[in-house]
Amino acid sequence: MQRHLAGGLAAAEAAALAARPAEAEPAPRLPTAARDELAAAVDAFDEPRAQSTLDRLLAEATVESVLTDVILPFLEELGERWERGEASVAHEHFSTSVLRGRLLGLARGWGRGLGPVALLACLPGERHELGLVAFGLALRSHGWRIAFFGSDTPLDTVEDAADALQPSLVVLSAVTPDLVHAALPQLQALASRYRVALGGAGAVALDASDLVLVLAGDPVTEAGRVTGLVDVTAAVVAQV
Repeated sequence: MQRHLAGGLAAAEAAALAARPAEAEPAPRLPTAARDELAAAVDAFDEPRAQSTLDRLLAEATVESVLTDVILPFLEELGERWERGEASVAHEHFSTSVLRGRLLGLARGWGRGLGPVALLACLPGERHELGLVAFGLALRSHGWRIAFFGSDTPLDTVEDAADALQPSLVVLSAVTPDLVHAALPQLQALASRYRVALGGAGAVALDASDLVLVLAGDPVTEAGRVTGLVDVTAAVVAQV
């Protein structure tokens, strides 16, 4: 039951799954099949079916595995389908709504603990935050504490929050390079005081001299790389 709760299920759902006899547990599904099930639910705008698919996935695997093998590839495939005219804006909005709610449910309590603090926010004008939420969940699995400020965050707000929290890392996200270029002077000023990283497709607008770190890979891989750059043990000791 504790494993199911950690996966984001409600207490009643976790208890029901824990009470099943071992032989009644369904076999884990292949990632491609799970993505197909999720796509079918999105195509039909079937929220209960999408949630049921996510329930089973989170009962079978770790959050990192679900992100790496199912959710992130699903979002990439959805984007490709949209470009080919096989998915509509409505499908994109529906899937974003379902996945955002579920991932933020998994994120409950991710600010607790004694690990290093990561401050996460989208650049001003940026409203796509799923990748940033996924990155925060992956960081959390490495022992980080997360302070999440969400979409379209003014950089003055980021700076004020950083001054209050003294984070080990400030992570900002943008999908379009234009938003990065518009914010570049403030980003450079922030990077002179804190370790700053930029994720999202807009990160290609920067070279290594602009920020301490550019997150060009997937959120799970980059969370591991970032953790290797920060002395997590020292951060915990400092908190104690």
